[in-house]
Amino acid sequence: MQLMEKGEGKNQTAIMEFILLGFGDLPELQTLLVLIFLVIYIATMAGNILIFALVVADQHLHTPMYFFLGNLSCLETCYTSTILPRLLASLLTGDRTISVPSCITQFHFFGSLVTTECSLLAAMSYDRYLAICKPLHYGTLMNVQLRLQLAAGSWISGFLICTIFTCVISQLIFCGPNEIDHFFCDFTSLIQLSCSDTSQITPLTYIFSFLGAVSPFLLTLASYICIIATILGIPSTTGRQKAFSTCSSHLIVVALFYGTIMFVYMLPKSGTWRALNKVFSVCYTVLTPLANPLIYSLRNREVQEALRNT
Repeated sequence: MQLMEKGEGKNQTAIMEFILLGFGDLPELQTLLVLIFLVIYIATMAGNILIFALVVADQHLHTPMYFFLGNLSCLETCYTSTILPRLLASLLTGDRTISVPSCITQFHFFGSLVTTECSLLAAMSYDRYLAICKPLHYGTLMNVQLRLQLAAGSWISGFLICTIFTCVISQLIFCGPNEIDHFFCDFTSLIQLSCSDTSQITPLTYIFSFLGAVSPFLLTLASYICIIATILGIPSTTGRQKAFSTCSSHLIVVALFYGTIMFVYMLPKSGTWRALNKVFSVCYTVLTPLANPLIYSLRNREVQEALRNT
């Protein structure tokens, strides 16, 4: 790609590292932030690893819903590890620099796991759709082969889409400024800091966003429209409550995940909104992986029973 003339139009040298500003504007809160993020990271890892281990070890949890939950817990373990260890190291040492290749690598794994989560949540919503809307055929339709295909398709499509996009990003040239006003390497920040011609990346962004995020969201939305319509058609109150309880945990996770992402990417990126953008980014990158095991364990009697048995 050819360089665009920016600034004074002088020859510029490609930079080798970025500075992640993160929460550097809050020096008086650095110790508190370290403690908060460290506790969150430990709790997130412990909670998700525990759920994954329970799903593998307990025979009563060898069902389609818990199969997908185990995949989600494994994903959240990797997902939070792409962000928090680097953030904690930055807060502890004060070193906020990150090399360009490391930044692109972090973006690749973070983007791949986010895309995989979108597909995995769609697969879980389809599972709930079959369980509630087609209960008599659920065991036949959601067989071992289908659940393996849905899970493998989620992981493969997530990494394939982001790998192609990362290859495009890696061809960009960065020649300054090199400050990223965020706590991780975000796609928007990389594009803004590039001094290459990024006009060809814009249509690719829309295509990959539709394939990786919008399509799974629409599938999830369609599944829950059918689920809610079916639940409202159940004559007894007890029947409606029982049906809703089987998908309420997943619905809460979906609302948290997509709700915070929408806020992050729909809010303006300037002025006072920039600080709010960081807050919502913390929600979907840090708090959502923490909330998932809490929601599923606290609200799910079968997980609680498996934990007691173990």
